[in-house]
Amino acid sequence: MRLYNTLTHSKEEFRPLRPGKVGFYICGPTVYNDIHIGNARTFLSFDVIRRYLEYSGYDVDYVQNITDVDDKIINRAREEGRAASELAGAYTQAFIEVMRAVGVQDPTIRPRATEEIPSMVSLIECLVESGHAYAVEGDVYFSVRSFAEYGCLSGRRIDDLVAGARVEVDERKHDPLDFALWKAAKPGEPSWPSPWGAGRPGWHIECSAMSERYLGLPFDIHAGGEDLIFPHHENELAQSEACYHNGFAKYWLHGGMLTIDKEKMSKSEGNFLLLKDVLEQVRPEALRLLMLQTHYRSPFDYSPARLAEATVALERIEGTLGNIAWAVQAAKPSGKTGTAADGQTTSGEASAASLGEFEDETGLLAGAHTRFKAYMDDDFNTAGAVAVVFELVSEANHILAEDASTLNGDNGDGAGVTRTPVVRQSRLRYLQALGETIIELLAVLGVELKPDTYEDSLILADDASALFTLAGTLGGYQGTDTDEALAALLKARAEAREARDWAQADAVRDGIATFGLVIEDTPQGPRLTHA
Repeated sequence: MRLYNTLTHSKEEFRPLRPGKVGFYICGPTVYNDIHIGNARTFLSFDVIRRYLEYSGYDVDYVQNITDVDDKIINRAREEGRAASELAGAYTQAFIEVMRAVGVQDPTIRPRATEEIPSMVSLIECLVESGHAYAVEGDVYFSVRSFAEYGCLSGRRIDDLVAGARVEVDERKHDPLDFALWKAAKPGEPSWPSPWGAGRPGWHIECSAMSERYLGLPFDIHAGGEDLIFPHHENELAQSEACYHNGFAKYWLHGGMLTIDKEKMSKSEGNFLLLKDVLEQVRPEALRLLMLQTHYRSPFDYSPARLAEATVALERIEGTLGNIAWAVQAAKPSGKTGTAADGQTTSGEASAASLGEFEDETGLLAGAHTRFKAYMDDDFNTAGAVAVVFELVSEANHILAEDASTLNGDNGDGAGVTRTPVVRQSRLRYLQALGETIIELLAVLGVELKPDTYEDSLILADDASALFTLAGTLGGYQGTDTDEALAALLKARAEAREARDWAQADAVRDGIATFGLVIEDTPQGPRLTHA
């Protein structure tokens, strides 16, 4: 497994510090608003990386912080006339809920800045005592020039730098680049006691303190969006190594930025999209599938048109899985008694194990896991991994279209070639294996599918009596089994269509529709699904 390390500006072999275990820290949100889809892209990307590490056999400690005290939170709370803690609590819960909705797994631990003040104070004390920080009237600043390696992460020369984001210009500072570790309390703002007086932590110090507390130092992976490289992650690295001296994060991973129709997302441009609003319009699996088709380090361009394409692709995959399930059911139904493709009732077990061995004629399936792993091992190339899945989908669709007669159990293909039941079962098992692999690989990427699978119980008990009456009238059925009744109706429709009695065929179709069912005519025969 190789990954691109921002710290060394190169792709490296991944060797965790402890065999079989990975310490993984990702910077979480500042909770003053609902997150936008740019945030979502970052969190989805690293959720996939975490999932793949676990799939590869690693035990992952995944830590994501919540910044619940910050200038933006205080200012927003003041505007809304409520306490900063109340506002931060509400948006923290909203963040957790929307992450779960989009399939992002909960972290191993989710520390909140306001609950970690003592560890931050201890770290600041270490920096002051070692000469890397100084106090001025209740504020404490990190001395950037005291750390000779400052700029190593971002690749910037210290003499070329200017005060970065969230670094306030203050004439009391020894150098304009020095950044706040502790801010003296102001009237009406949240504050905590410290050796320098009441106040609150600066933004950068919290991640250094929390990663050290929950992962220990050094740890394996530190991640976030590329906009955090400077100054946030640069400052984290400097203050941590200045105090602890035994290393900080071994690998630094950064996700690419998001644009909207090739334009920077901003409120002034009117293209600022909150994740919760997008999820009201589309399934989260489609959004994830769309984002997976761009490498996590590359810029990602979002558009409604691309999202619509991803939705169609998702439905195609699920449709293929549904067709596989129906092909198996139609040829060899599962459970007690099923409605076969020819309208006859048959029984049997259609599990993967019962269908025996199969021939991988093209070798596509045998190499799928190898190709998937090769892409993901190459700096988590999800675009290539998704392409492997689409190859399997295309293969399944090819077989479904080409071998309809075989799947129907027809031992003759019209060309004088006999196909034995063993061959038929082999092809069915191959189809099942394709479907199982599609589901497995997409699950590794966090895409949970909802295939339109064949349902054994299509008719509710309350509707059974009406169904038996319909089957008796149109199909001559006199029994009391819902599957047999449906089979009789399908047989009656097939016979009517053969006799070109369109009125009778339509009557069967319309009668079945009253139970909320539709008849789909597939290469494997008629298929009943819910409307």
